[in-house]
Amino acid sequence: MAWLALVVSGLFETVWAAALGVSRGLSKPLPSVIFGVALVISMAGLGYALRSVPVGTGYAVWVGVGAVGTAAYGMAVLGDPATAGRITCLVLIVAGVAGLKVLH
Repeated sequence: MAWLALVVSGLFETVWAAALGVSRGLSKPLPSVIFGVALVISMAGLGYALRSVPVGTGYAVWVGVGAVGTAAYGMAVLGDPATAGRITCLVLIVAGVAGLKVLH
């Protein structure tokens, strides 16, 4: 259950990062509220997961899921470049996160 919470928390990291970008420095109310709610959910899930997952592994997985999710969102929705090099780097992050889970 902790690993599921960790992945879901990483996805909420993607939500708060995207909302933060749209909020224009927290000056737009709705994206700012979405940012705050997603941030609290993300941190609460991370805290829950760290009860049974080592902090280094848990934090790395959480950041990896959030980073890959945010980069993929940027490419799919915001028009960020989706070059072979960028996609390769994201695949390497996923491989590293999977490796941390397997070697846990």
